[in-house]
Amino acid sequence: MFLRCHERIKDGKGHRYYSIEESRRRQSGRVVQCRVLYLGAINDGQQAAWRKTLDVFDEQEQRSRTLSLFPDDREIPKSAVGSLQVKLSGLELRRARAFGDCWLACELWRTLGLEEFWQARLAAGREEVPWEKVLRLLVVNRWIAPGSEFRVHRQWFVDSAMYELLGVDFAVAEKDRLYRCLDRLLAHKQDLFVWLRQQWADLFHADFEVLLYDLTSTYFEGEMEHNPKAKRGYSRDGRPDCVQVVIALVITTDGFPLAYEVMDGNTSDRTTLRGFLDRIEHTYGKAKRLWVMDRGIPTEAILAEMRDPARQVSYLVGTSMWTKPKARPASVFAAPMRMSSRSRDGRL
Repeated sequence: MFLRCHERIKDGKGHRYYSIEESRRRQSGRVVQCRVLYLGAINDGQQAAWRKTLDVFDEQEQRSRTLSLFPDDREIPKSAVGSLQVKLSGLELRRARAFGDCWLACELWRTLGLEEFWQARLAAGREEVPWEKVLRLLVVNRWIAPGSEFRVHRQWFVDSAMYELLGVDFAVAEKDRLYRCLDRLLAHKQDLFVWLRQQWADLFHADFEVLLYDLTSTYFEGEMEHNPKAKRGYSRDGRPDCVQVVIALVITTDGFPLAYEVMDGNTSDRTTLRGFLDRIEHTYGKAKRLWVMDRGIPTEAILAEMRDPARQVSYLVGTSMWTKPKARPASVFAAPMRMSSRSRDGRL
């Protein structure tokens, strides 16, 4: 792309108009200039604005200073102190890397206190790169452009400015180091949820009174002989021929996860709720919470436990209409199920 100046005489006065254009090659092989953006008129009365269009950060003095920017066909005024003349036709863009989104993600990482959290738990050893920086690289990638560890190793790290933000070289993105980092996180999963819950409450005033609970599954097109949890079970993906694992997740209405678990692929949904009720109460304490879930998850025995005044738990769950024939609506548009809400004393 380049900046093109268009001159026009109007009412005996010269005017200059600028536009950003780029060269494109047609199928015939002919190169044409196409206008990308029209900037409008830039006359002598707007020179003061031109002088304040470029801010440069001086690394030696650690402060920003303003330089003047003028087109290459004008002389720099004597009054322009600290000015810089740029020849746009000689500018080239080389090795462009993503910086802004990576910088923002790193700032969010620090704001949540995750840098201190992981530095205290991923102790430094003889490794060339701190594990906290390896983990930060993986998390930033998940936030910006989710991909596999191999893609981070082969492509994404090179195309981003993470090596400058982390202050390390390519060693942080070595394939084996990325995989080994994930193995070190599982032991701190529960501490991480407690930490994030407190940070979300302090920073975002998150509400944890309504919890959404559901399960999903993911299958593997292979034998998965070294994964003891990969088994055949009810497939939500319509692939009963493949082994799978079941993933259970508890989140708030704002989308903040409070707990998750990867279970055997043949785990029944009805056997998972009691464990998560106990885990939430043990981790975050007893409180007046409302659980929202599908009707296929709880059993009548679990619902009876949730109605116990000692648990202080309410629930919202779908109930089959055929189990409540007296409550069946007479409308021809009646759905095959209704939503019922029970409080701790069991009233609708």
